[in-house]
Amino acid sequence: MPTLHGKNFVAGSLTDSDRTFAATSPLDRGDLPGRFCLASLDDVEAAIQAAAAAAGLFAQTTGEARAAFLERIADEITALGDSLIERAGLETALPAARLTGERGRTVNQLRLFAALARDGSWVDARIDRAMPERQPLPRPDLRRMKRPMGPVVVFGSSNFPLAFSVAGGDTASALCTGNPVVVKAHRAHPGTSELVAGAIQRAVEACGLPAGTFSMLHGEGGVIGTALVKHPATQAVGFTGSRTAGRALCNVAAARPDPIPVFAEMSSLNPVFLLPGALADRAGEIAKGFAASMTLGVGQFCTKPGIVFGITGPHLDSFIAGLTEAITAVAPASMLSADILTAFGHGRDSLSGDAGMAVVTHSASPADAAKTQAAAIVLETDAATFLARPQLAEEVFGPFSLIVKCRSADQFGALAQRLEGQLTATVHGTDEDVATAHHLVAILATKAGRLIVNGWPTGVEVCHAMQHGGPWPATSDSRFTSVGSAALERFIRPVCYQDVPPSLLPDALKDGNPLGIMRLVEGIADRH
Repeated sequence: MPTLHGKNFVAGSLTDSDRTFAATSPLDRGDLPGRFCLASLDDVEAAIQAAAAAAGLFAQTTGEARAAFLERIADEITALGDSLIERAGLETALPAARLTGERGRTVNQLRLFAALARDGSWVDARIDRAMPERQPLPRPDLRRMKRPMGPVVVFGSSNFPLAFSVAGGDTASALCTGNPVVVKAHRAHPGTSELVAGAIQRAVEACGLPAGTFSMLHGEGGVIGTALVKHPATQAVGFTGSRTAGRALCNVAAARPDPIPVFAEMSSLNPVFLLPGALADRAGEIAKGFAASMTLGVGQFCTKPGIVFGITGPHLDSFIAGLTEAITAVAPASMLSADILTAFGHGRDSLSGDAGMAVVTHSASPADAAKTQAAAIVLETDAATFLARPQLAEEVFGPFSLIVKCRSADQFGALAQRLEGQLTATVHGTDEDVATAHHLVAILATKAGRLIVNGWPTGVEVCHAMQHGGPWPATSDSRFTSVGSAALERFIRPVCYQDVPPSLLPDALKDGNPLGIMRLVEGIADRH
């Protein structure tokens, strides 16, 4: 494994400080090799000012140049080999197979955005030519396209140290569209962050891009993170984490003299509704699938199903019996950090201690707190209790879920209506069930960004049609996604050019379409 220098990446330079910290192993609570320098406010200033200076030049690079840059980042990350997987494993307790898959996802999404940059049609060019003879008023020549916003601040997430971190989807989509990026590294995996930041920095240099195209800082979120968001040159923020931290960043951004958007993914219960026919036909199969999805990654997926609604009776009893068997066999495992384990324990204990709540099942083996382990647990309550207590609809991040027993399917609509905004909502049903579930599905479509029938929410495909976002508090702006090609829409803004001479128009809007991109000309989409 390469030696870690522990410094901050500031526009092509490495900066250090006297204030340092070490990463802590979730597996034994001991310090890992390497000391990491906490960034100063001067580092924040230098990084953002360099990003602002680079913004104009980077925005003017060709799609081919940005595609080559993203592909070079992917190659550099791949070239890190086992050292990246080993360090990430030490810092997160995630198994090598999971991290290897996540590295593949990270590299693939970089290549996806490279293809989008190369094609260039993301600018969404629209042209309505002048109509000087139109009556009663002539129409001017109008041409519209989307352009990069400027410096983007990205916060690395805890649960995906590669795919939602330094070179994750936020960074890739921002760079694809010509925005410089400053990353606030997650404190729990600084070594992993350094290795990936080095890969990006090497790609910046190899591709001859402005030094301010990329920076990465270590530091406290309340100090360095806040300063990054407050800086007047910052134009947008990407964040994945807790509701508390996301809300704080949104408040900071809104309080600026010039408010900026914060695209925050925060919390989600990812409700599951079990329709009666499905329970009658395959209660055991559904129970196994639910248990696997709920405990995947020690329940630390943002799409973990955290609540399930079913109709009281023998078929729900069969589901609970199958779930009990599956959860009992789930061995406790180390969570990402001691802080996350503490939060999980608090959420679990506060709910399990409420009147009207009962423990359905839990892991048979005890958890070892010295290894930051959590045991899976499922509670149950009834619909009346759930409706009366809003706190039961709050996420517990970890291997936890709640079963809500209902009198009939008629209650599903009221229960769905009570839910906050969600990343996903799932319905299990037969063809006959689903044919009569229009009202429930209609409600869930107002509550979630992704609707799933007879599947499970964990596993978010990186593709063009994916929506990974939802109404508050799932995300801060339900119009956007943080996964898939549409993620780049967060960091661009439209500009309309009215009666602008051809010599001053961007190539994307010139007659003859010199870039060969897809455009909407007089309402007709083509590449001519």
